[in-house]
Amino acid sequence: MAVPTSSQVLSLYRRMLKESKKFTTYNYRTFALRRVKDAFRENKNVTNPEVIQQLIETANANLEIIRRQVLIGHLYTTQKLIIENQ
Repeated sequence: MAVPTSSQVLSLYRRMLKESKKFTTYNYRTFALRRVKDAFRENKNVTNPEVIQQLIETANANLEIIRRQVLIGHLYTTQKLIIENQ
């Protein structure tokens, strides 16, 4: 098992943020963005390579969930909220 580099973690973080911004619904989009940021911020001081690898695997699984939910969200679009029109 190779030790994950900071560039790999940063790349994963960026991909998760990018996918989270694709949610069509404001509430889902803001929740996903906040959750991704909080999760990475919460684990920024982890130094154990095994724990980091496990966190990366979990994040990759969550990235796939986000992608799937975004796709489903595009199938069932709704009207924008008033807050989004600003």
